[in-house]
Formats: sequence, structure tokens, C-alpha cells
Amino acid sequence: MLGVGDIFKIGIGPSSSHTVGPMIIAKRFLDDVQRTGGLEQISRIHVELHGSLALTGHGHGTDRAVILGLAGQEPHSADPDTCDAIIKEAMETHQLGLSIHHRIRFVPDRDIDFAMDIMPVEHPNGMRLTAYARGKELLFSAVYFSLGGGFTCRVDEFGQEPKNSPAAKIEFPHVFESGEKLMAIGHRTELSIAEIMLANEDARRPRIETESLIDNIWNAMNTSVDRGLKTEGILPGGLDVKRRAPDLYKRLTKLGEGAGNEREALFDWLNAYAMAVNEENAAGGRVVTAPTNGAAGVIPSVIRYYCVEQPNATAMIRRFLLTAAAIGLLYKERASISGAEMGCQGEVGVACSMAAAGLAAVWGGTNEEIEHAAEIGMEHNLGLTCDPVNGLVQVPCIERNAIGAVKAANAARLAIQSTGPHRVTLDQVIETMRQTGLDMNSKYKETSQGGLAVNVVEC
Repeated sequence: MLGVGDIFKIGIGPSSSHTVGPMIIAKRFLDDVQRTGGLEQISRIHVELHGSLALTGHGHGTDRAVILGLAGQEPHSADPDTCDAIIKEAMETHQLGLSIHHRIRFVPDRDIDFAMDIMPVEHPNGMRLTAYARGKELLFSAVYFSLGGGFTCRVDEFGQEPKNSPAAKIEFPHVFESGEKLMAIGHRTELSIAEIMLANEDARRPRIETESLIDNIWNAMNTSVDRGLKTEGILPGGLDVKRRAPDLYKRLTKLGEGAGNEREALFDWLNAYAMAVNEENAAGGRVVTAPTNGAAGVIPSVIRYYCVEQPNATAMIRRFLLTAAAIGLLYKERASISGAEMGCQGEVGVACSMAAAGLAAVWGGTNEEIEHAAEIGMEHNLGLTCDPVNGLVQVPCIERNAIGAVKAANAARLAIQSTGPHRVTLDQVIETMRQTGLDMNSKYKETSQGGLAVNVVEC
């Protein structure tokens, strides 16, 4: 079973599927070559990007991510200054260190091929990496997929539980892969969704380590909010999008400029926090997949506004994230959290559903009310397309997180205030999202070939 650390991963922007995933894949490729004993024999590596990775890879920085992964960098620990130096060296000198003792000639424009004509059958985010020895001798070649949210697999593992996964060896006390089973466990054990999730985490590691993990996840989220509220300027990529969160934050914290109007301030604060995170993401900063980078602002925004100032903030935040993770894993297992598969309903839509559930939990909602909140959060994001302008995670992605945060709060409120059973279940809405994603035209699924991506004309 997936855990809280699977759903929430600390990484760098702008995309969990197009940046974090390819970086992980590139490093894993070298590990796969090393297991064959051929790492020191490599003289050239060729990378071929397929599907959405090719179509929007330039805007998402996929080529940069590949370089970093081949240089041994990992998303959760990569230092931005070190990363910039590695990329600059590769671009200017055409040299890349695969290890401390082994360097190769690597020409990004030659060795990274954006193969826009190849659309993989298994998953739209595919990439083939091939290593050669001197004399063009083939050492190793494999196809990998970036599944969204930082999840990856090799082609022979697609659709399967990794055999060597640590979780495969664990006997979890509460196994669930549907909302119905999750609700049944709650009825039988009288545990909340957060407590069910925590009991499963206890099977992985000591409780104190899980609490530390969750606290670190929140600290990374909160830091991305703070950084985004303070950092001004124009986002990279050529669209000349100005960071808006700092100006909005200044107005909110200055008396007499809207902060005193409670009705409007609710939206302003949620907007400022969500946009702060996604502006950081768009700039390649450190964020947390929640469940993806493109949707990273929704959950931190809702937590920051509703939980941080409370006397029992730490307990509330832990309950929020555990609950949200339980909902997120249902989407990951029963459908997808990849914009290239589901459109943005699989990213911001899922984040809204997770945030609504988390907020309902900290408001004291029952498991049924939490499930209802999650269902409402997705129901009104069904059909949401992924059509980033210029392949950048900026327009409409940044504002979309702000809207998602406001929707999440309203979904939680509707669920808490409702009486009696609700008509649509979470399982039904997840299946509807999956079917909608399958039916959605590919040009609306992170290809920048439709929607706003072709109707917004650059001046």
C-alpha cells in the first residue's frame, strides 16, 4: 500500500511528471547500467523523450531534469545552486560527470531527442535511455515511464507492484483500495481515516519517525509558501508572467487595504498562499507533490489559512495530511494523478478533493462527512483540462491552484453542513474521473496542443 511519504514527496519544480520523474528515471537508468557492470564503460548516453514529455518537455525543463539525474542528483536533496552549475557545464563544455571517477561527452542538443512523433501505448510520459561504449557498442537500453506525482517505472514493471518494494513485504493492519473499504474499516474499528492511515504507517516505521516525516513534509510546504510570498519578479520561460503573491500578501498585511473585510479576505488569503507555492514551483523552486507539483499549492494554502494559527496546530496538520494522503492514494490506485493521462482533473481536481477531506477532518467531521467532502471536491472539477500555455506550469496552472483551494474549503463546508446520506460516493466520482480522462481528447492532456495553449496569442 502507498503511504503518506509516497503521496507527498519533497522535490523541485516545475513538474512532478516532467521534472521530478525524469530526474529519478535518469538516475535509475545509471543504477540499472551499474548492475550490469557497465557504468565505467559508458562513452555516450542518448535520451529519447516520448509523448507529453516531448511535447511539453521544453517548458517543463525535462531536458534539464535528465541532465541532473544523469549527474546523480535526486529531487528531494538537489541544491538549486549545484544544479545550475551542472546544467551550465553540460550546456557550455559538453561534459557530464556520471560518477566521481567517470565523465563523458554529453551534448544536450544532440543527446536529448524530443521525439514528438512517438506516443507510447502504455503511458503518455515515456522515455528511452540508451548507453553506448566506445565504438558505438550498445551497453544497455530501456524504456521508462513518469506516471505523475514523482512515481516512475520501467516498461517491464508497468501496471505491476514493484517486486522489491519495501511495502510489498509489510503486513498492513488496514488494507483498502476503495472508499467503500475505507469506510467499512472505519465502521468496524471505530477509527477515523487519519487513525487508519496512521496505523498503516506504524507498520512501516516507529510512530515518532512517521510524525517527523509528516512534520518535515509540512515544513517544506510552509517554507514554499513563505518563499513565494517574499520573492518578487518575473517567472522564467518567456511568458513574462509576474509573480502576484507578494503584492497580494503586502496588501493583506497592510491595514486599510482589504485585510479588515473578513468575507473577501478569506479568498484573498487562500489565493495568496496557493499562488505563492505555484509561483515557486514555476520558478523551479522546492515544493511538495500534493499530489503533483502542478497542484502543489492547494493543500498548503488550506492548511496555512485554517490550521497554523490554532493552539493545537501540529496535531491538526498531521490529521489533515494523513487524511488527505488516504484520499490521494485512492485516486492513484483507482485512476491516475497524471495530467498527461487525466487532464488537470487528475492534478488540481485530486488536490482539491484531498484538501477538502483534510479540512473536513480537522473540523471534526465524521468519516462519512470526510468522504463526502472529498467527493464534492472532485465532482466539480470533472473534465478539467490540462492545456498549459507554452508548456509552462504558469498559465492557467497558478491561478487554478488558487481556485482549487477555495473550492476545497467550500466542499468541506458543504459536507459538514449536510444532513443525511449523500447520493454520489467517492468511488463513483473517482471512476467517473477515470472514464472522463480516457474519453478526453489528447490535446487537452498536457500536450499544449489545445485549449488555452493554442488560443492565447503571445504579443
